[in-house]
Amino acid sequence: MAGTLYLVATPIGNLEDMPPRVARTFEAADFIAAEDTRVTLKLLNHLGLKKPMVSYYEHALHHGDAILARIEAGEACALCSDAGMPCISDPGAVLVKDALDRGIRVVPVPGASACITALAVSGQDTSRFVFEGFLPVPKKERRARLDALRGEERTILLYEAPHKLRGTLDDLTAALGEDRSVTLCRELTKLHEEIVKTTLGAAVAYYRANDPRGEYVLVVAGAQPGQGADTPELTRAEVVAAARALLRAGTPPSAAAKQAAAGTPFSRGEIYKELIADRDSDEAAPADE
Repeated sequence: MAGTLYLVATPIGNLEDMPPRVARTFEAADFIAAEDTRVTLKLLNHLGLKKPMVSYYEHALHHGDAILARIEAGEACALCSDAGMPCISDPGAVLVKDALDRGIRVVPVPGASACITALAVSGQDTSRFVFEGFLPVPKKERRARLDALRGEERTILLYEAPHKLRGTLDDLTAALGEDRSVTLCRELTKLHEEIVKTTLGAAVAYYRANDPRGEYVLVVAGAQPGQGADTPELTRAEVVAAARALLRAGTPPSAAAKQAAAGTPFSRGEIYKELIADRDSDEAAPADE
């Protein structure tokens, strides 16, 4: 008889948020498929459990067939991520799809989810929302995604790591406008939890002077009806003008070029060259006598 794949939510920070059913499921499972076995080992130690574990993460998807074969042979597997509900912006989604395609029973063991927790406490509209996870890293894909979000009227949920937060805020501000409301949720349920509702422009200014710390969920207000629809594509001159305005406001040239170019057909490099050309021209101009 085939076994079962359990999707086990783990706490997103505070271990007191762990439902009793999570511990029971881990205890009953024959083995655990973990995003990071070192992280899950700490959780099992907290529960006083010892279980065989296999790694299943973005670069170990090839382990999926072996995991599913064990389940088909009758074993019960508990799939978990490092924090929160597995399969949400997580490679576990691939394992679940393949399991269902093979007729394997999949059982959710729900718990905390960082994106829903952030949405609930954000003060933004919760009636309609869209989860974007992490924005694409490749520039072309990132611009296309930001373009698609310009007229999005639903509340937008995003994840971001601390070392990428500044760039993401720059790109969002360039695409959606500095006045767009955003709630930044940092280290949810942990000791240094911080929830700040502000604007994209103010967030950019704050993190220009302060280092981002911890994992973030960004809850961005949706566009007003009709806002962003049929927006004419910016010209190169308009993008350069926007970069010059950022430069006058104190943004470094490279960051100003990146922020202004985001979501446009123009690269950061070509806008940066325009700014440097301006500077060289100013330096070469004769002083007033």
